[in-house]
Amino acid sequence: MLIKSLIVLVLIAILASLFSGMFFLVKDNGQSKRTVKALTVRIVLSVILFILIMVAFATGQIQPHGVFPG
Repeated sequence: MLIKSLIVLVLIAILASLFSGMFFLVKDNGQSKRTVKALTVRIVLSVILFILIMVAFATGQIQPHGVFPG
């Protein structure tokens, strides 16, 4: 259950970083590096999310399922 909570927290952090990047883009009119930093954080968080999902899958804590279970 811990890894599922971590996955949800990282997803929320990704969304927060995405919206902060959008806010800085609109507010600063491209004159600041804050947008680049926010989007860099989003990319790092996305890589962490991918690693968390792979670890959870490898340890059996999450299991994939198809759209049409056979």
